[in-house]
Amino acid sequence: MTLFDQLEAENTRKNAPLAERMRARNLDEFFGQEHILGPGRLLRRAIEADRLTSCIFWGPPGCGKTTLAHVIAAHTQSAFVRMNAVTSGVSDVREVLQKAAERRRMFGQSTYLLLDECHRWNKAQSDSILPAIEEGLIRFIGSTTENPMISMTPAIVSRCRVFAFKPLTQKNVRSLLLAAASDSERGLGHMNVHIDDDALDHIVTVANGDVRSALNALELAALTTPVSKDGIHITLAVAEESIQKPVIRCDDTLYYDMLSAFCKSMRGSDSDAALFWFSRLLYAGADPKLLVRRVIAHASEDVGLANPIAMLQAVAAGQALEQIGLPEARLSIAQAIIAVCESPKSNSVVMAIDGAMADAEKARGDVPPHLRDTHYAGHERLGAGGGYKYPHDFPGHYVEQQYLPDEFKKAVYYEPSDQGHEAKIKKRKEL
Repeated sequence: MTLFDQLEAENTRKNAPLAERMRARNLDEFFGQEHILGPGRLLRRAIEADRLTSCIFWGPPGCGKTTLAHVIAAHTQSAFVRMNAVTSGVSDVREVLQKAAERRRMFGQSTYLLLDECHRWNKAQSDSILPAIEEGLIRFIGSTTENPMISMTPAIVSRCRVFAFKPLTQKNVRSLLLAAASDSERGLGHMNVHIDDDALDHIVTVANGDVRSALNALELAALTTPVSKDGIHITLAVAEESIQKPVIRCDDTLYYDMLSAFCKSMRGSDSDAALFWFSRLLYAGADPKLLVRRVIAHASEDVGLANPIAMLQAVAAGQALEQIGLPEARLSIAQAIIAVCESPKSNSVVMAIDGAMADAEKARGDVPPHLRDTHYAGHERLGAGGGYKYPHDFPGHYVEQQYLPDEFKKAVYYEPSDQGHEAKIKKRKEL
């Protein structure tokens, strides 16, 4: 490396954000992910032996995915190439593969390829690298915040081992912040930074497991606080200004997971949980019309005639959203959610329509003659309507007769439960 290259590298390092400078350089400095990197764990053994095969690191932002890739790069005797799926195309991949082939042929050296944001690659880009993974020309490491089972092509995922990363614990984040504040080589130790306990607690809490966000907040606080004779004093007020309340991470996987939790909480009669997931979905930017549609659907699917009022509450919430919008309509929607949750539960409506739909797909028979249309002249000559019994001509406005076609005349779709209002319907049907 020339003197110019050394100076450039040094300046780049000095001007890099604190989170970049404080990246772990080896496994001993790496915090968190003990479930996959603890002593004796497969991933740790593979890294230490330089035998890591193609894999995908999946987890939330700031949990150490890219940092671990850097640790692997420093530890391995193989070549290490880093790409970003947002800016890299098929031509870039071909160049990497060509150089990897040359290294293997001339020096017997393997090549690691780290691909950040790997879920952004389309099928053509993914297919371009499959043969190289299969024959071992490269060892692929994908890094993504989205569920690879959903966001990536199955061909890539099937050839990789997926390691799920977890958000760092508050203890992990606190330790990293204190290390950064005292590290004179890479951190803020040369600035004589003092941070109050409540300020440190605030940054740790708001960061919510994202150490990058926490370190950036600490650096911003240190760089913008006036220097006193005792150094730089970071108070709670400074910390509150330095770290923003994070925008909720809501990729497709998390969105559908939260929507599932919302629906299952209503079905499970847990008003508190349903209101929590509804609120979190709203905060994440979910369409309130979609959420109200789910409330209306569950008013029938999980309550039905056990409490017919729940449907009225749900539909009224939808009308309130149309007429007055948010934020006011959140009260009407919350009322409907609570009504669905606190109602007696019955799935008889959904079971009835599902059974009827299944039979309707198989039905081929005609409508029984006595049920056919009679509004036109001459219907008698076709046998339409003959033998029909008009229920209002009989006691109780009911008369027993066949309404289903012969092939399904014994079918029973609606079976009322013994819950709420349906118990009365069941009792009447049993008479």
